[in-house]
Amino acid sequence: MSSSLRFTGNRDADDLLNNNPLALLIGMLLDQQFPIERAFLAPLLLQERLGKPLNATHLATMSPDSLADLFAEKPALHRFPKSMGARTHSLCLYLVDEYAGDPVQVWTEVSDASTLRDRLLALPGFGQKKVAIFIALLAKRFGVVPQGWESESGIYSTSGFHSVADLDSPEALMHLREQRSAARRKK
Repeated sequence: MSSSLRFTGNRDADDLLNNNPLALLIGMLLDQQFPIERAFLAPLLLQERLGKPLNATHLATMSPDSLADLFAEKPALHRFPKSMGARTHSLCLYLVDEYAGDPVQVWTEVSDASTLRDRLLALPGFGQKKVAIFIALLAKRFGVVPQGWESESGIYSTSGFHSVADLDSPEALMHLREQRSAARRKK
């Protein structure tokens, strides 16, 4: 897995996101009510706290409280460290139960984007909007382009700065923030 996803301001974090599917899923899971670059930096911080590479099977075997405690260490990995630690644990349990702990199996060998959408919607913590963004992210940054991905992603499939799928630099993140601010001012 290799991509051009680069925006956290931390090369090691970006490398992890580009090369570890679990880190990418965890970053996406944490991307809510929290600055985007910090949500996607969190997998690297979690890996450092663990002292070993991120692995769904390992995280699933931890107690939810132990994982939540790692999330709560300063600096906290999320604005809501206990609940997001618990969600991360649930995500890893699901990946172990359904995909033998291999997150990339969620999007490999799918015949079409509706199948991918259904698989992603089944992940704990993934709703419709997050799924649409993640499908666009997989397509734009990782070349995972099942038939119909554009329609499943909606606006996120188009050019511009709409989501994490469009971030290839810190400057792109700045453009995304500017676009979101302008949209809020119009409301």
